[in-house]
Amino acid sequence: MTRRFELHRDEDETGIVAEGLCFSDGSVAMRWITAHTSTAIYQDMTDVVIIHGHNGKTKVVWIDL
Repeated sequence: MTRRFELHRDEDETGIVAEGLCFSDGSVAMRWITAHTSTAIYQDMTDVVIIHGHNGKTKVVWIDL
């Protein structure tokens, strides 16, 4: 099952910074919601958290449970 998620950065009040999909095979596509957008593909959600989690300052919020 494909699941939608958002990255929330609450510590600095930025809010939602990215939105994405986690596919049934575990791979992830993510799009940044910024003035200069980009889209990235990751092997899995673990990589997303390691690269963009900022030691817990940015959280993955699942839209589809």
